[in-house]
Amino acid sequence: MSEVLKSKRILIYSHDSFGLGHLRRCRAIAHALVERFKGLTILILSGSPIIANFDFRARVDFIRIPGVIKLYDGDYTSMNLHIDLKDTLSIRESIIRHTAQAFGPDILLVDKEPLGLKGEMADTLKMLRSTKTRLILGIRDVMDAPDYLKEEWANGEAINAMEDLYDEIWVYGHEQFIDPLDTLDVPPAVREKMTFTGYLQRYLPKDHNLPKALDISKPYMLVTAGGGGDGLTMMDWVVRAYESGSELPYPALIVLGPFMPHEVRDQLIARCHDLDQVHTITFDSRMEVLIANAACVVAMAGYNTFCEVLSFDRPALFIPRTSPRKEQLVRAIRASELGLSDMLVLDQEMNTTIMVQALRSLAERPAPSTALNPGMLGGLNTIGDIVHQHLGEWLHVEGSVDATE
Repeated sequence: MSEVLKSKRILIYSHDSFGLGHLRRCRAIAHALVERFKGLTILILSGSPIIANFDFRARVDFIRIPGVIKLYDGDYTSMNLHIDLKDTLSIRESIIRHTAQAFGPDILLVDKEPLGLKGEMADTLKMLRSTKTRLILGIRDVMDAPDYLKEEWANGEAINAMEDLYDEIWVYGHEQFIDPLDTLDVPPAVREKMTFTGYLQRYLPKDHNLPKALDISKPYMLVTAGGGGDGLTMMDWVVRAYESGSELPYPALIVLGPFMPHEVRDQLIARCHDLDQVHTITFDSRMEVLIANAACVVAMAGYNTFCEVLSFDRPALFIPRTSPRKEQLVRAIRASELGLSDMLVLDQEMNTTIMVQALRSLAERPAPSTALNPGMLGGLNTIGDIVHQHLGEWLHVEGSVDATE
């Protein structure tokens, strides 16, 4: 039997179309696993419109399903297709189900949403439940503020799915940091399935030099809002600090994000063009490189950025969004309580002087390693160990994770 036929298969489902968080997390897991296990093939199902902008390792591929976008009121609409949301979801559901049938995964890993977007994973989960496929739900350290999550899951369908459909639940965090389901009425059977993996440590790719086209010298302060769709308020606050003419410790490299609205992005670029100490780029798929080369980081406390700040031990100032979800706010508050980072809140008076003082303080801030629990990182290796337990006799083991390129 050829090595290809011996290969074991993992299917990863990532529902979101807007933002980078879910895609980057799934990609990091996939790359870590194929690096560790030679006999493994991974397919990612994603609604991201920019998934093709990322490089993927050998034995990792993706299928892009039609995108949807979440509106400010929490509802969804089709992203690019001029068709009804119901029809878009029907197409997505069909692609997901038929892909799972054809691919025949040994493990299905579902990111965040127990039943998928608007329940689109339900039929596929029930279909695979009768097979040998191991069904695993992966959730962030913080899902949302407790009252918000309780309201969102009030109908009980998510908890029922976790109890009835899944074999395991991986929490991509550390129980001493926070428990994402702490305030919910979770059955003991669900608790027994939960494993806190630790945060997903990131590593530098083999080529970890700054892009040649980037005209900035080190040290610099990196400013990022992830995908950038909701990053304007934070970035405006930072830019105003530089526009004030105040003496600041580092030049700023601002990564605007691929989802920032064009008119907003163009306005920010125009403002920054006249500032010698501020440089802007729209997007770079190797965010690990930008963070690792930075002296410090200003960000919104998204999950991936938090993992990278810890992994590359960079002092950070988090300025989380507070609506429509409070996930970033909860994470930033807890990180501040533990001494891992500083924070400012967008709801407070966004005075320019406050930002100037915060950026100066950031330059003097100790690295997060001074307060980091030794067991907080290491999630990728934990996940690899679990996969090896399930599929190990079929896999050619290469060793532990040491890169994410």
